[in-house]
Amino acid sequence: MMKLYSGDLSPYSARVRMQIYAKGITDIVFERPADFGTPRFRERLPIGRIPVLDIDGDLMPESEVISEYLEEIYPQPSLLGATPRETAHIRTVARLGDIYLMNNMFMLSPQTRAASRNEGIVELLGGQVVRNIRALDRMIGRDGFACSGRLTLADCALVPGLFLVENVLPGTGLDNPVPQSPNVAAYWSAIQRLEPAARVLAELHRGLEERRELIRTGAFDRMMAAARAAMEAEEQKAGA
Repeated sequence: MMKLYSGDLSPYSARVRMQIYAKGITDIVFERPADFGTPRFRERLPIGRIPVLDIDGDLMPESEVISEYLEEIYPQPSLLGATPRETAHIRTVARLGDIYLMNNMFMLSPQTRAASRNEGIVELLGGQVVRNIRALDRMIGRDGFACSGRLTLADCALVPGLFLVENVLPGTGLDNPVPQSPNVAAYWSAIQRLEPAARVLAELHRGLEERRELIRTGAFDRMMAAARAAMEAEEQKAGA
C-alpha cells in the first residue's frame, strides 16, 4: 500500500488529496511524517517538503509529479483531457493555480504573522496574486468547473490556491480579489459544493485553525526556532 506524506494545511498536499478523492483511490494512506522539518527528514528527502508519495520506500516528491504519476497508474476516471489540446489547457490552468497562486501565497504567508510586515514583499507577491486572479477570470470555465465541463487536475490545483487567497491574503492587509473577478467568484462558489473539493477544504480549514492556535500560544514560533537550530547544527556538522 502506498503512503502519502501530507499535512492538512499544505496546499500542495491538498492538491494531491483532492485528486485521490475524485478518483476514488482507496489504497493510499495519509500520514504526516513525525520527522517533518528536521534534518532527518531532509536526509531521506533533500527537498524537505511535502507531499511525498512513498512507494514501498521509494520516495517521490513534488505535487505535480505525484499527480501525473497517479493519473498514469489510476487512469480512470481521467482528470486529464479527451484530446491532447484539452489536456494542455487543463495543465495550463493547473500551473496557474500551482505556481501563480499557491507558490506566491506560500511565500507571502509569513507576512501574516510578522511583527512588522515587509510592504515590498506584500506589494510584489500580493500584486502578482491579484493580477493572476484577473488572468484566471479570462481562462476559467463558466460551468462550475475549471476546464472541460468536469472535474480535472486544474480544479485540484485551483481549490487549495483559492483557499489561500480567500483565507490568508487578507491577513497581509490586501483585499481578497476573488469577488471582483466574476467568473472566478462563480466558479469558487460552485466548486466548493463538489464532494472532493468540500472534503479537502474541510481539511484545509482544520489545518488553518490548528496553525492559528499554535501561533496564538507561541508554540509555532518555538517549533520553527527548534527546526532552524537543528538545521543549522546539521549544516555546521556537515561543513566541519
